[in-house]
Amino acid sequence: MGAIVTELVDTGEKRDGRGRRLQAAERKEELLRAFRESGLTMAAFARREQLSYSTFAGWVLRGGRSDVRRRRKRVRFAEVRLATSQPPAVAVVEVRLADGTVVRGSVAAEVAALVRALRS
Repeated sequence: MGAIVTELVDTGEKRDGRGRRLQAAERKEELLRAFRESGLTMAAFARREQLSYSTFAGWVLRGGRSDVRRRRKRVRFAEVRLATSQPPAVAVVEVRLADGTVVRGSVAAEVAALVRALRS
């Protein structure tokens, strides 16, 4: 029986417990930049770079951020009151008809009724 010859090649890739290749954040950014400049579809680019399409699509859709949840800023709200001595402005609805007639009013239903009456 012949001898079995095996060669171990260390490419420097890191893998997780499930065997998936891990990419450094800098490498992800480099790949995303190359993708934007390539003009290829996400599927074609992932195939060319030997990346899982779903993983690569996730990177693209998240904008290349490695951990979106950690970088997300909390939204804070504050009540704001404007001090004014003037009465609140009344909203004005303005309709310009094809013949140049302008109809203005503060109640949309009344303006619409007037426009209908002018058309008939």
